[in-house]
Amino acid sequence: MLFCPTCANILAISAETGNNKWGCNTCPYEFPITKQMTSRTRMTLKQVDDVLGGDEMWKHADQTQASCPKCNFDSAYFYQLQIRSADEPMTTFYRCVNCAHQWREN
Repeated sequence: MLFCPTCANILAISAETGNNKWGCNTCPYEFPITKQMTSRTRMTLKQVDDVLGGDEMWKHADQTQASCPKCNFDSAYFYQLQIRSADEPMTTFYRCVNCAHQWREN
């Protein structure tokens, strides 16, 4: 990875002009590629906590009649959260009893 010496953003490979180069997407800085470069980096996924409770939360959710958009089953678990400002209505999250497909309605 190369970074722009002007604005410290990551440089991206660009081939717009026919000459391969590293270019900054924020400022006009360019760095020509004069030799073959090879790099391999293994990326690891960041561990994410499920702030809504994950599968354990659905075990205690109430059931209602709602049609699943995936399998058309007519029963789903649901819960409501206030995810927007207080003057907006609550968002209802659903999970199909049959296929476990999840969706939400504002």
